[in-house]
Amino acid sequence: MHLYALDGASPRVHADAFVAPTAVLIGDVVVEAGASVWFNAVLRADYSRIVVREGANVQDSSVLHGPPDLVTEVGPGATVGHQCVVHGAVIGDEALIGNGSTVLDGARIGARCLVAAHSMVAAGAVFEPGMLVAGSPAVAKRPIAGSPAERWVQVNPGAYRELAARYTQELKPLD
Repeated sequence: MHLYALDGASPRVHADAFVAPTAVLIGDVVVEAGASVWFNAVLRADYSRIVVREGANVQDSSVLHGPPDLVTEVGPGATVGHQCVVHGAVIGDEALIGNGSTVLDGARIGARCLVAAHSMVAAGAVFEPGMLVAGSPAVAKRPIAGSPAERWVQVNPGAYRELAARYTQELKPLD
């Protein structure tokens, strides 16, 4: 992993977290126990803090950043899918941000929401817990309870904790 201090702030990674060797963490970044940050993800906390809560995962090539005085937070057990941008937003507990999505300044994604792949959540948008959110700009479509989306939200946190444990034990660089 690539860790960089900036303006006296250094990333803090819990000993029980997995951060891939090619991930980049800059400045005031906190990665809590059981969380994972995957390959080529960039968490750049030069203006404001970024927090990846316990058991959350930030997947490959995602970028987390934020404007001054607006914390970017990935809640406990939440997922930021591959190639997402989360900018100054709060992702609720066990929510899932689908691949290629963008979540902008001040947006709040409720617990156990699923933001569909390639959605664009506008600045300041707020979504209640348990909703399927989709589109550009994203809107709440319906509750995920009883839908196929619910399975992804339920399964993903545990699957990524297991995957991170596997990588911690088995990932070996080759010459």
